[in-house]
Amino acid sequence: MTESSADRSVMATSLRTDACGQLGRADVGRTVHLGGWVHRSRDLGGLVFIDLRDRTGLLQLAFGPAWSSAEASATAAAVGVESVILCEGEVVAREAERINPDMATGDIEIRVTSIQVVGPAVTPALPVARGRGEKMAAEELRLRHRYLDLRRPELQNNLVLRHRLLQVSRRFLSDRGYLELETPILTKPTPEGARDYLVPSRVHPGEFYALPQSPQIYKQLFMCSGFDRYFQIARCFRDEDLRADRQPEFTQIDIEASFIQREDIFTLAEGLIGALWREAGHEIPAQFERMSYADAMETYGCDRPDLRYDLRLRDYSATFAKLDFVVTKTALAAGARVRGLVVPGGAAWSRKQVDELEALAKSAGAGGLLRLRRADGAYDGPLAKFLTDETGAEFALQDGDLALFVAAADRIASPALDRVRQECAKRLDLIDDEAARFLWVLDFPMFEEDPETGALAAVHHPFTASHPDDMQAHPDHPARWRALAYDVVLNGTELGGGSIRTSDPAVQSRMFTLLGIGDTAEQERRFGFLLEGLRAGAPPHGGIAFGFDRIAMLLSRAPSLRDVIAFPKTTAARSLFEGAPVAVSMHDLDELGIQVKRSGDSA
Repeated sequence: MTESSADRSVMATSLRTDACGQLGRADVGRTVHLGGWVHRSRDLGGLVFIDLRDRTGLLQLAFGPAWSSAEASATAAAVGVESVILCEGEVVAREAERINPDMATGDIEIRVTSIQVVGPAVTPALPVARGRGEKMAAEELRLRHRYLDLRRPELQNNLVLRHRLLQVSRRFLSDRGYLELETPILTKPTPEGARDYLVPSRVHPGEFYALPQSPQIYKQLFMCSGFDRYFQIARCFRDEDLRADRQPEFTQIDIEASFIQREDIFTLAEGLIGALWREAGHEIPAQFERMSYADAMETYGCDRPDLRYDLRLRDYSATFAKLDFVVTKTALAAGARVRGLVVPGGAAWSRKQVDELEALAKSAGAGGLLRLRRADGAYDGPLAKFLTDETGAEFALQDGDLALFVAAADRIASPALDRVRQECAKRLDLIDDEAARFLWVLDFPMFEEDPETGALAAVHHPFTASHPDDMQAHPDHPARWRALAYDVVLNGTELGGGSIRTSDPAVQSRMFTLLGIGDTAEQERRFGFLLEGLRAGAPPHGGIAFGFDRIAMLLSRAPSLRDVIAFPKTTAARSLFEGAPVAVSMHDLDELGIQVKRSGDSA
């Protein structure tokens, strides 16, 4: 249900009978009371027209000597844009030649008999109404005056859709027996992959709360407490290095359930995502494709591959082993591989264009990008002179093809080739913006190993369960274990992720030990409240969390996360409207027992 089709009676108040966007030809002849903002106005001498705006849409008000008093017409002519007015008038049909096809209410207008300016506005710092082809104000200016920016119909529509998606989520999960339960915002610092935002305690000087990176431990404790189906529209906070597509605070649809396995989560998640996409007017497959992490990394160089185009990576190590080419011989001797992709039509690209691809590969850590092209039946490029008929045939290049390779360890080659693959797809116009390729990525590694120290770190988080087969087959080699973890991906964008959790306290303690938290006292100090809950009897459980802001962005087709969040932060994690963060007075710091070390202060 959209704003304009909602039950009209719920919008009525003691000051207005209707909302602007809900009126139509069926209302012709009615006397209505309206309230809204002056979107734009036009004074044509004897006639004055105002486009009145509220969150449901625009409606034209007409002032003329035949129906409006001289006082009403004078007020309409003088009122400034973005002022708030109340008015009374009759709904009339526009003549055929005056119908505005660009306005949903363009076949009617209100002949106003009285008007009252209840919220006069100063000249706005940025325009809300824009003419055709007129550019928007710079984003920093719009964020500084967010209350004006939020008046734009585009942003209002985004936030209305966001509201609808939230209600669909609640209904869907509630109808399946999930309880919406809240978890603390002031909590204890725990390792979840990013830095915590810390909150000092005045009552307990020198001690700190943390804002939650996720409700992970609390939702597991709900499972230990017998609340076997939980969800929450959760606010989360992560003090991460800045990125354009991330916010320091964000919203996720957080879900946990007991007595389940992965398939149960997949079925639930596919149903929820299907319901969200239907609310936005899209039908999607009932079941999503599946791919192992190992296959995703091998074939696409990425654990969230975009399947809308079919530029696949291949291992060419066996072929390069036959070539007397020093770069690849050296890499292969060091235990690396030579992997790459074939780009149909890429042979027509200039050297500069291919150099740009190499720069992308280097920005991802690769030493360079090897190239081989075939045109008019002949090979060209630095590798061409090393080819024989046999090795040339193994590359299987067709006329017009360009092959690009990286000779390096997988941890370097995969991200480099992923960037190259994505850029090639853009250049070749292979990406169908209307396609929706949903994918489950499964069987992530449980740990990642530091190549220099051998230390282990959790790929997801330390509460994820390991694949029992791997624990039995490789008990002394945890780096080989797969996790019972899963991500859901759409067109190369991660929508959410989760896992089956470790429910055995002894196994959980061992996981902490493998992650370098081996001291029993340290485990109890940091995670005692979780271990106690597991020891009290924990059912098998697992869950998933979806990035709600990202889902709202995709479904509204907004260009940025900031366009679906009412009061977002900048990429520098600043809130320009209220001017946060700010320095705090020494008096307030003294009450908290905190001293601030300013930049440049000596140690």
